[in-house]
Amino acid sequence: MSDIQPQSVDLLIEARWVVPVEPHGVVLEDHAVVVDADRIVALLPIAEARRAYVPRESVRLPEHALLPGLVNAHTHNPMTLLRGLADDLPLMTWLQEHIWPAEAKVIGPEFVRDGVELAVAEMLRGGTTCANENYFFPDAIGATYRKLGFRAVVGLPVIEFPTAWARTQDEYFERAGEVHDSFRSDVLVSTAFAPHAPYTVSDESFARIRVLADQLDIPVHLHLHETAHEVEEEKKKSGLRPFQRLQQLGLVNDRLIAVHMTQLTEGEIAACAEAGVSVVHCPESNLKLASGFCPAEKLRRAGVNLAIGTDGCASNNDLDMFGEMRTAALLAKAVAQDAAAFDAASALHAATLGSARAMGLDASIGSIVAGKQADLAAVRLSDLETQPLFHVASQLVYATGRHQVSDVWIAGRRKLADRHLVDMDADAIHARTRAWRERIAEH
Repeated sequence: MSDIQPQSVDLLIEARWVVPVEPHGVVLEDHAVVVDADRIVALLPIAEARRAYVPRESVRLPEHALLPGLVNAHTHNPMTLLRGLADDLPLMTWLQEHIWPAEAKVIGPEFVRDGVELAVAEMLRGGTTCANENYFFPDAIGATYRKLGFRAVVGLPVIEFPTAWARTQDEYFERAGEVHDSFRSDVLVSTAFAPHAPYTVSDESFARIRVLADQLDIPVHLHLHETAHEVEEEKKKSGLRPFQRLQQLGLVNDRLIAVHMTQLTEGEIAACAEAGVSVVHCPESNLKLASGFCPAEKLRRAGVNLAIGTDGCASNNDLDMFGEMRTAALLAKAVAQDAAAFDAASALHAATLGSARAMGLDASIGSIVAGKQADLAAVRLSDLETQPLFHVASQLVYATGRHQVSDVWIAGRRKLADRHLVDMDADAIHARTRAWRERIAEH
């Protein structure tokens, strides 16, 4: 008989399968995740967990896969309120003639708050526990994420024209500093610089961002090489491709979160790998706006950290990371002309640990490892749509729908319980969303 006494912990989650993401491609059968406070204490077989721990709460998931919460590496979540407003249009027409004018009429702290709340409800119901946010009024965005207990990196916007958020270059930077300071010690909400894109941000602003990002130790999150048009316009203007321009400005480094990247040379791919750049693949938005194809498999083989993002609901039109994983994997095969490209385990890695690494959060989230934050999602795999089951990772990427997400935890706190939002009022979110729909439709 052992003299060792079982350890008291907050939570024991027993699952038919656990997909820890680290080690890569591993699926563990009949394992338990032990959680105390906000952290993962252990991952071990269920029988051993029952002997070693006395939990205050036990959750048994006999038909489920437990995986790290999905990490959406590029979002404009207030734009959830613009879902479906202007579809089937090319990027610049969509942006300049529809989205920007609509935003100008309604944008403000209330719009941002209500859009983020709708987005959080959607993300939780789809197994997403963290978002990399890029939008105006980051103070209101961050405050909303904090109130809802949702993990986020909030972008500090910089763009060269006046908006409702800031009027001048100096004001963008002053307000960025204020917002960063307000979340400096927050457990769930952190910040990144979010210059919109090379075609809307000056060299002077980029130079300031490079210095401040180093000083504040935060990432730089921007749209880059989204379309062939963007690249050609920059070449006419400066004689450089946008990526080359950022290289000259010292921004191509391991802080850079480069979103879209549909137009890349072999040399640029190699430079990303050497510099430690993270590339966020947004396949469904790129397809819908006919922006081009990110060479995901070439990037992966070169050793570039790949992340996955949905982009905003005005250009996707959802925040479904299961759908995004599937599209990313399928599209990568077609682009590489290789059926073995970007396999299921790689897609799952990109949507979890790869996205966390892009955001500088991989020490805390993105895999089920002792010591990390307990951001977890349970997926019921007993539905007819995911039967028969031969390979768990393949089923998660190629057959599973987000409606099969049953339970979600962020920092050890349950946010979704058997498909029900734990601490959010779905009826109130519906009512506010309808009110915004009426207001936006009037313009």
